[in-house]
Amino acid sequence: MTDLSSFPITNKWPARHPDRLQLYSLPTPNGVKVSIMLEETGLPYEVHRVAFDSSDQLSPEFLSLNPNNKIPAILDPNGPGGRPLALFESGAILIYLAEKTGQFLPQDAAARYETLQWLMFQMGGVGPMFGQLGFFHKFAGKDYEDKRPRDRYAAESRRLLGVLNQRLTGRDWIMGNDYSIADIATWPWVRNLVGFYGAGDLVGFNDFPEVARVLARFVERPAVQRGLNIPATPV
Repeated sequence: MTDLSSFPITNKWPARHPDRLQLYSLPTPNGVKVSIMLEETGLPYEVHRVAFDSSDQLSPEFLSLNPNNKIPAILDPNGPGGRPLALFESGAILIYLAEKTGQFLPQDAAARYETLQWLMFQMGGVGPMFGQLGFFHKFAGKDYEDKRPRDRYAAESRRLLGVLNQRLTGRDWIMGNDYSIADIATWPWVRNLVGFYGAGDLVGFNDFPEVARVLARFVERPAVQRGLNIPATPV
């Protein structure tokens, strides 16, 4: 049996199945990227909830795996060369899992780099901008009398939706016929923008029918439906 005891994170979250990939996460847009990817690929994994309300992400055990104190993070007992691999940053994890399984990232070099290009579009644009808009629209920032910060992020989010809408015209997915890690990275954030953040009217979401079409297709996927609720919220 695989021994993961040398990783301090297993002191706080013991591995019941140390031979499986260990996922440390929450069902946030960044977190569900990885749970959806794992559900799509069929890799066996064990999930551990990193509870923000008890500051689990700031614990020494979690910081030993991700010094940036963000979810998600993974510990794969069967990493490159058969050695355990600890990894953080959702985009890096998606690339790793795609290459590990040979799924959702094209083998053709040109198509591969194009897919990574759209993954970076999400990582550098969609995620940060939508997240800032959520803060100023739904959370503490909504109480600011000065609406210029909110409006700045709303305008940039609208611009990004326009880029995405244009890209999707005549395409089933971001990369055309093939569903990829670019989709797995992007659509949880779009869903959060119009759902949890309630910012659809603010950004004029109805003006982006191609985005709405592909989002609806994304959430219909069984693996997506499962992954969106992993780890489950305690009752």
